[in-house]
Amino acid sequence: MQILLSCAKTMASKTKTPVPFTTTPIYSENASTIALYMTQRTVSELEELLGVNSNIALQNHERYQVFHSPDTISIPALLAYTGIVFKRIDVGSFSEADFIFAQDHLLLTSFAYGLLRPLDVIKPYRLEGAVKLEELGGNTLFNYWKGFLTDKFIESIKAKGGILCFLASNEMKQLFHWNKVEKAVQVIVPEFKVWRAGELKTVVVYTKMCRGEMTRFIIKNQIKDLEELKTFEWDGFMYNDHLSEGNNWVFTSDTK
Repeated sequence: MQILLSCAKTMASKTKTPVPFTTTPIYSENASTIALYMTQRTVSELEELLGVNSNIALQNHERYQVFHSPDTISIPALLAYTGIVFKRIDVGSFSEADFIFAQDHLLLTSFAYGLLRPLDVIKPYRLEGAVKLEELGGNTLFNYWKGFLTDKFIESIKAKGGILCFLASNEMKQLFHWNKVEKAVQVIVPEFKVWRAGELKTVVVYTKMCRGEMTRFIIKNQIKDLEELKTFEWDGFMYNDHLSEGNNWVFTSDTK
C-alpha cells in the first residue's frame, strides 16, 4: 500500500529528531530551478503570487534568497512540514523501523520538489500549485509537474501492491494526470465525518487530524492489507460500512 499526503504551508527550519538516514529528492534539480526563478520575485510580487500577507511574503523572499546557499540547512521532509496532519503523525516517537517503513510506503506532494519520500532532505520554501511562472512557459506548477510525476507515481504504487491510500487534499490530484492514475491502480479515499444535529458533516480540522492519525496507524502497524485499514479507530472515528461505497471509505464519529 502506498500513502499520499499533502505538503503543509508551514515549515520548520531545523529539527532535533534523529533519523536513521537521509536521501536526496528525486526532483531536486527541478526544485533548484523553480527556487531560482522565485528569487527573482520581489516581496510584493510574492505577496500576490502566494496570496499571503506582507510578513509571510518577506519571510519567503528571504528563504528563496538563501535557498541555494550551502549554509542553508536541509531537513527530512517528514520533519520539515509542521501542519496539523504532521503534528498528528508525531515523528518524534518513531523507531528506526517506523522511518524505514514510512520511507518505503509514504509519499508527500510538493509544489517545489514534486514528490518527496519522508527522508528526502529539503529546504524551507512556500509555493502554491496555481502559481504561474513565465520561465516555465506560463504554466501553473500543477501543469508543470504532471508530465514528470504521473508515470513515476503509478510505478511507485504498483511496486507497493497497486493500492493507493489517498490522504491528500483533492487539489493535489492536479499534480498528476489523475484519470490515468485511477485507471492504473486502486485508489482508496478515506473520508472523515462527524454527526452533528442528526447530519453528517465534514469538519476540516478533524479531517486533517484523522489523516495524520491514519498515516501514523499505517506506519506504526505496517499495514499493507485493506481489511486491516478498516480497523483504524481514533477519538471516536471508526469505519462505517453502511456509508462506505466502493473505494470511498467513510469513517464517522458521533462524539464531537
